[in-house]
Amino acid sequence: MILSPALSQEKGVRFGYNKKLITSTIMKIGLFFGTFNPIHIGHMIIANYMTEFSDLDEVWFVITPRSPFKLKETLLSNYHRLAIANIAVENYPKLKTSDIEFNLPEPNFTINTLIHIEEKFPKHQFCLLLGEDNLKGFQKWKNYETILKNYELYIYPRISKENIDSQFLNHPKIHSINAPIVEISSTFIRKAIKNKKDISIMLPSNVWKYIDEMNFYKQ
Repeated sequence: MILSPALSQEKGVRFGYNKKLITSTIMKIGLFFGTFNPIHIGHMIIANYMTEFSDLDEVWFVITPRSPFKLKETLLSNYHRLAIANIAVENYPKLKTSDIEFNLPEPNFTINTLIHIEEKFPKHQFCLLLGEDNLKGFQKWKNYETILKNYELYIYPRISKENIDSQFLNHPKIHSINAPIVEISSTFIRKAIKNKKDISIMLPSNVWKYIDEMNFYKQ
């Protein structure tokens, strides 16, 4: 079933989290942050790999909201991107979506989101999913030492030239997961759609259908 953005907003996320996220089972959950503009098979492969080949029980896609101060024509509205992500995960019970950042103050610092999400779900253990390229600049994050003290990082490989800061090498809280490297970007997807290329194979089939029907990224 493909949900309209309005229906997704009503059925999907309330009080900053997806109603389907509510569970009494204690779980270890990986938080996958991003704009997901749009979500594609690269994101799905990484998230699925984490739930099947690491000790994570679930992965939650945390949709980063549009900044009112940095509006970009190519960035769909918060709830359009959330609706697309909901469609992508609807057949994968270990993958969830969250709009918890939509109602948090700007700018969205990861440490603030982590504190907030732990308050909402105190029984669960939360971890961060990061690309290796993001780890190489992790020391620039706000309160990165606090994040690393209190949360584990699950790192998936990315092709990049920068070196990882020595303080993160062999760190007990940082786990390198040998997930497949999928060099597909949302930017590439958007440009391809605008140029009338058939890249449907790079998106979940229900996502491609929805994007095509809604004429997203065609202008």
